[in-house]
Amino acid sequence: MIVETPSPLSQDFRERAAALFPGGVNSPVRAYRAVGGEPPIIRRGAGAHVWDVDDNEFIDYVGAFGPLILGHADVGVARRLHEQVDLGGPFGATAPGEVELGEAIRAAMPGMERMRFVNSGTEAVMSAIRVARAATGRDLVLKFAGGYHGHADGLLAEAGSGLATLGLPASAGVTATTAAQTLVLPYNDAAAVRRAFAEHGPRIAAVIVEPVAANMGVVAPVAGFLEALREITARHGALLIFDEVITGFRVGLGGAQGRFGIRPDLTTLGKVIGGGLPVGAYGGRAELMDLVAPAGPVYQAGTLSGHPLVMAAGVATLSALTPVAYADLERLGASLEHGLLAAAADAGRMISVSRVGSLLTLFFRTTPPTSYREALDADTEAFARFFRGMRATGVLLPPSQHEAWFISLAHTDAEIAATVRAATVAFRA
Repeated sequence: MIVETPSPLSQDFRERAAALFPGGVNSPVRAYRAVGGEPPIIRRGAGAHVWDVDDNEFIDYVGAFGPLILGHADVGVARRLHEQVDLGGPFGATAPGEVELGEAIRAAMPGMERMRFVNSGTEAVMSAIRVARAATGRDLVLKFAGGYHGHADGLLAEAGSGLATLGLPASAGVTATTAAQTLVLPYNDAAAVRRAFAEHGPRIAAVIVEPVAANMGVVAPVAGFLEALREITARHGALLIFDEVITGFRVGLGGAQGRFGIRPDLTTLGKVIGGGLPVGAYGGRAELMDLVAPAGPVYQAGTLSGHPLVMAAGVATLSALTPVAYADLERLGASLEHGLLAAAADAGRMISVSRVGSLLTLFFRTTPPTSYREALDADTEAFARFFRGMRATGVLLPPSQHEAWFISLAHTDAEIAATVRAATVAFRA
């Protein structure tokens, strides 16, 4: 059992952090506002486990919110990083690692004929949208409610009063003019997309979508939805952008586009391709990417883009992602899903589990959601109690009902079984 009483050491770190960072954290979800309790101060990780500064040990399903698909402190990644540290860098010039990682990505995702490395998923999305607007000469972007594409102003928009109305600011500091360049529609609603194109089609540069939504909790695409987006955008001369910052190399070697057999015009990546180090990438058809400077007129630059350490970690990570590895992730994911459902049923709790590969979310609602509105119907107070019960028995979950759980290749049947046992206790409590 984990002792929740803060030690002087962890409390000291929290107080110092509170004096330095807004809300005491460098990303809002880390504040644990959605689940209650003091956020942990994590000192180290190994495999599928993390330890806080008080030496409490947890089975980890946060995984840095996605990139650690091999687990913490993977030996192969660490070896490549040490080798690269000895070689020096960054250099302000092209290095071999950029070419190696780029070729590995293109081999897995042939639609990324050309690409550009950046330093975050937000940068990747900003740049892809800039390319889309340049290629089409149009100004509007269509996104889906509950989809998160980074914190660029134009994508921090919320739905207006109607299905085809322009977006409203979803954050202080975002102007109404900027938000109005974004259309926000319900995820999984192809009919709403058709209506939006009927009204605004000549102005829509691109549709951007998480092919598997993972920022409202995991919400899978319904049959035909992604296919409809591909058909509608092609017919109206707009571009289809897959935001695979989370799903890329997570739900399969070819990402969601490989899993579902849909080729977008542009793709954004992050998370896994840096093995846990800061990275993003955007890419697509050669004629689109050749609009990017210095080949074309779309300006985008980054002093630390393609950082040798990041590239080394990425190459080491992708080289470990074999078909056997993905089969193992699928098996572990299915085992955890079935175990959670059985534990809930035994305790008389009504839940659902939404899973695609090694991504899953346990929702406190009777059926998996298909949209953001349905995801919001989940009982967040019940999840907060469940979260605290799991933490108390040594399982660390993402601290929100609306975040994805991440299984890594370091998780074994033993960790899955221990997680299900902890869930049995948490459900009954």
